[in-house]
Amino acid sequence: MSIWDKSPYNPQGIPGIKHIIAVASGKGGVGKSTVSTNLSVALSQLGHKVGILDADIYGPNIPIMFGLRNCQMQTENDRVIPPTNHGVKVMSMGFLAPENAAIIWRGPMINKFLKQAFADIAWGELDFLIVDLPPGTGDTQISLVQQIKLTGAVIVTTPQNVALHDAQKAISMFERTNTLVLGVVENMSGYVCPHCGNESELFGKGGGADMAERIGAHFLGHIPLVGEVRQRGDSGEPITTDMNHPVRAHFVEIAKKVAEIAELADNHNSSM
Repeated sequence: MSIWDKSPYNPQGIPGIKHIIAVASGKGGVGKSTVSTNLSVALSQLGHKVGILDADIYGPNIPIMFGLRNCQMQTENDRVIPPTNHGVKVMSMGFLAPENAAIIWRGPMINKFLKQAFADIAWGELDFLIVDLPPGTGDTQISLVQQIKLTGAVIVTTPQNVALHDAQKAISMFERTNTLVLGVVENMSGYVCPHCGNESELFGKGGGADMAERIGAHFLGHIPLVGEVRQRGDSGEPITTDMNHPVRAHFVEIAKKVAEIAELADNHNSSM
């Protein structure tokens, strides 16, 4: 008997938020937070109202990537007002704990944090709330799918077999919890030399597309391995804020596909 058999759940939507999309990976180090950040910014640039919830309790990097380190929380009517940068409302455990402090929580505390993140944050009206999940299929993922009605999940992987193997486990978890996999993003898909412009397949290429085809999901696109993506994430100026950078076009196309698929998914669900 599985945990899903023993623990019936009834996830709920959040008033005012149209689409809630989890960004997940099977393993760490595949650039999931980078994809979450740039997807959020790209959706905002396309004219959508967007928020991002950093649900990676133990490694909350979203404040760094949005240039919101040491941000002071403000409240109104007993609700936290999420700070905004690059057109995106942001909430993270990184705002609530000292930057270098370890968060030593077990499942019940994570569950409580997620409840408060949805109930006590003044998100307002949003077209998209992106939830940046930690790697794996642990307490945070379980609490999320049990509590919140997701539009679906975006899976981030690199092309190499080890990452694909673990990404498949994340996909399996969403399938078992009746959560739609909106599609797959292949990150670090070819290294582009900054000097000569040649591309080398350091981690392979095409594995994400093959996996998407195998599971019957959309392949949302690939992101090349470019040093500037990391540098701009570290500086709080995501690559999508550079309107002329070629990598921005990759994220914009992914954002367009996510928006289109999410709309189709919600229309399908509402008609059932």
